[in-house]
Amino acid sequence: MVEQQDETRAAYDGVVELYASMFADRLETQPFSRAMLATFAELVRGTGNLRTADVGCGPGHLTAMLHELELDAFGLDLSPGMVGHARRAHPALRFDEARMEALPVGDGALGGVLAHYSMIHTPPGELPALLAEQARVLARGGLLLVSFFATDGPEPVRFDHKVTPAYSWPADRFAELLAGAGFTTFARLLHDPASERGFLDAHLLARLDQDPGADRPSASRRSSAV
Repeated sequence: MVEQQDETRAAYDGVVELYASMFADRLETQPFSRAMLATFAELVRGTGNLRTADVGCGPGHLTAMLHELELDAFGLDLSPGMVGHARRAHPALRFDEARMEALPVGDGALGGVLAHYSMIHTPPGELPALLAEQARVLARGGLLLVSFFATDGPEPVRFDHKVTPAYSWPADRFAELLAGAGFTTFARLLHDPASERGFLDAHLLARLDQDPGADRPSASRRSSAV
């Protein structure tokens, strides 16, 4: 896992300015993503816990959107280059470097987690542990919105992403993994992409239903600095 993450971090560090310029519109050309993000924010506000992590935040554009949608949002990313850009672009918000499988957040501290195409580089065998970590930091009833490339086939498909290799997933299989981590997927949206990528775009909105303290690592293993 560490070697793959090091490769991903280096790849994104090398395209920070280009990547940021490509997504400067903050979903203005992606109405479906924008609608799901607004729904997610409304539901998180309804929990009464506005603290929300944008995991794999990249240049921070969606962290800023979550803030505008009245959430107490902060961004986390594997790439120090992306974190640096996000801090410069959005100085009023908090951004920190972190690995998605070891978030610097206390157990059950958050009302929401956004993972916008940030799990696509994770090998299939490592995804359950990644989802378990998102569950760890959410309070019971907390919301997770995860977006990814979807395939109609029965198995995940590895493909050559423009930055570094990635995986597309059958939506049903991904929902099964969410269930295994204690989530109930209650809304999903699949649609044709705006580009020529050849995969569907998928958005799954899930709620954490299990006891947030059950079968989890001790909070002492994680910093609650954010």
